[in-house]
Amino acid sequence: MNGPEILVSVVPELELFVPHARRGGAVVPLVTDGVSTLGHVIESLGVPLTEVGTLVVDGREVAFGHIPAAGERVEVRAVVRPQRVGGAPLRFLLDVHLGTLARRLRLLGLDSAYESTDIGDPALAARSADERRVMLSRDRGLLRRRELWAGAYIYSDRPDEQLRDVLGRFTPELHPWTRCTACNGLLKDARKEDVADLLEGGTRGTYDVFAQCRACGRVYWRGAHHDRLEGIVERAVAEFGG
Repeated sequence: MNGPEILVSVVPELELFVPHARRGGAVVPLVTDGVSTLGHVIESLGVPLTEVGTLVVDGREVAFGHIPAAGERVEVRAVVRPQRVGGAPLRFLLDVHLGTLARRLRLLGLDSAYESTDIGDPALAARSADERRVMLSRDRGLLRRRELWAGAYIYSDRPDEQLRDVLGRFTPELHPWTRCTACNGLLKDARKEDVADLLEGGTRGTYDVFAQCRACGRVYWRGAHHDRLEGIVERAVAEFGG
């Protein structure tokens, strides 16, 4: 690039995306090409636009389509939390690396589609657009795809922290125990006699309360893992509401 030089600073929340020289509140010169939008320039630094709340140029907010001019001072600010996503019911789409997070979101009753195989970034972005789902990923390249309807970077690689991140960012209404953690379908109450053929002998003799997925037919009961799952639900509801 040999166009106008601008001055860019990035807020601390976004510093993990940029080189060390741009961290710690540093205001660092950046040479642009004089043609690219400010959104494209910020992406070239490594910051997904899904994580940018506002761009402030010389004290005023500008759109991502702003063409920077020489000497402008740019501050890149993070998304304000809670983030509101308009235009559709709040639904999620998770990539192949976020299976545990997908199951936990479903456990809390959140509509969370998940691809257990790697179908590729173009297909994921297209599904996000077609179904109006917020794409959740740790893949910065995926989150830069223009066809995404909406997206969010998952900052941690620990499921507990990932869940808190999503719930804190989008503050969705929780409806625990209403979705199938395997396929995302809705659950219904099931009589023991109606699902008996799907149960092992020990389960039939020990449990009396069941639910069944309307989509895939999977049967649920308060088994050996219920206490652990209940702990996840209780912590989420206590912090983010039910």
